[in-house]
Amino acid sequence: MSRAEAVRGASPLWTLGLFRNELLTTFRRWRTLALLGVLAAVPVLVGVAVRIETGDGPSGGGGGGGPAFISQITNNGLFLVFTALAATLPFFLPMAIGVIAGDALAGEANAGTLRYLLVAPAGRTRLLLTKYATVMVFCLVATLVVAVSALITGALLFPLGDLTTLSGTRIGFAEGLGRALLIALVVAASLTGVAALGLFVSTLTHSGIAAMATTVGLLITVQILDQIPQLHALHPYLFSHHWLSFADLMREPVHWDDLTKNLGLQALYAAVFGSAAWARFTTKDINA
Repeated sequence: MSRAEAVRGASPLWTLGLFRNELLTTFRRWRTLALLGVLAAVPVLVGVAVRIETGDGPSGGGGGGGPAFISQITNNGLFLVFTALAATLPFFLPMAIGVIAGDALAGEANAGTLRYLLVAPAGRTRLLLTKYATVMVFCLVATLVVAVSALITGALLFPLGDLTTLSGTRIGFAEGLGRALLIALVVAASLTGVAALGLFVSTLTHSGIAAMATTVGLLITVQILDQIPQLHALHPYLFSHHWLSFADLMREPVHWDDLTKNLGLQALYAAVFGSAAWARFTTKDINA
């Protein structure tokens, strides 16, 4: 089913067909593949850097700075997964999401294809939901690309086995792998606010480049605000403030307070900016 054919019906099968076509269109773009390639390269660079610094054995110390997990990488390659997610979450992952979300609707308007996607009755709401679902799939895929790349690199460069949590207790490798998967899912969920923000920005312009640049600019601005001590009262309400709370999943027992705050805040941002995107898009005059 082509995208032109997908807009001629209004059944659930039409919605699934449109969603499938949106996924194929998104993941076939060279821009998307390039973003995933960059994300996959980050764990490799981190792993190689740690390996070179520590030499041939796990006793080299793992370096002093960086994320809390980095000193454990040489003892267990699974910690490279946690380190890579901590390294990419502040900028690389949300930047990639901002590019995809910002271009979701503005790119269609700029290319002149948005009108064709709105042929079906009440198509705007379904199209917006389909676009957001596609961006969320990209969030999950991008996070898993980082995690899988880190796991493969860690297995090739460092030993694997039982690991020590941040609380000092020992857990088995299988449980550690399960926690790594859970952390990846939490990181993907942590990007829902950025995805909704990018989609809202995408409804404000017909220029995909402008929407992408604005979304990434807002992301950087929020990150800067989160680092200014004088604005500490504002920090808990910034979508990036609790991003690194996923580290609490590597404690025994797991600390849930900051994790639930993070997920609740992301849900709030998704609701607010998702509603704003719907209000804007359903009343927008489509000229392209």
